[in-house]
Amino acid sequence: MKLARLGDGPEIFHTLQGEGPSAGSPAVFVRTSRCNLHCVWCDTDHTWNFEGTPWSHEKDPLPGYAKHRKAEVTFEIPPAGIARRVLEFACPRVVLTGGEPLLQEEELLDVVREIRAAMPDCKFEVETNGTRLPSPAFAGEIHQFNVSPKLANSGMPETLRILPAPLEFFASHPQAWFKFVVASPADLLEIQTLVTRFRIPVARTLLMPEGRTAAELDQSAGWLADICRDLGFRFCDRLHVRLWGDRRGV
Repeated sequence: MKLARLGDGPEIFHTLQGEGPSAGSPAVFVRTSRCNLHCVWCDTDHTWNFEGTPWSHEKDPLPGYAKHRKAEVTFEIPPAGIARRVLEFACPRVVLTGGEPLLQEEELLDVVREIRAAMPDCKFEVETNGTRLPSPAFAGEIHQFNVSPKLANSGMPETLRILPAPLEFFASHPQAWFKFVVASPADLLEIQTLVTRFRIPVARTLLMPEGRTAAELDQSAGWLADICRDLGFRFCDRLHVRLWGDRRGV
């Protein structure tokens, strides 16, 4: 499997879930490499923004920022090796994230089954952009899908980021929660349109301010919280950003 690299090993780390309905819960994160979308504000651009690719990122103008060397930010490891590392933490919640983890669904299914064989009470979450339809076998092993459809503020064409079949599946799945990154009040019309079009349950729809620092989150948290209260959406902060900033592996 292709995971993101963190230091000398794979990006597998024990932390608190920072977003979504299980925010604050201890969890082991497994970050896969590669993504089929390339959002301009992505905070895990090391999983896709490689040398030689044409995609732009908001960090491009920053001094010292450059596209990543693929070999330097990728760690190859078999499913059994991932399971062994995860089990070392003895934590009964695992978050499969990325990149887009469903690009490696078959291998991740092996990971999940190996972990569950040793830790039957383990809960599994998958963080996905909602463009991939999981197989019945994979979906049957997952306790929670955190689905984050990308809006126009991502810089991606709608034909790539909004795919009906996967979104209809997740909207009807009782363990799927939807999380939208909100950059400005103008995003609300697009969110409401998607919620109506795909019959996404409002009670399982979270709105999250865009930002890499606590100060950036605070710029929009107030008015976004008011919108959530008035429209029935759930407000979602970014706990990990408030605790550790834009650091990786925490």
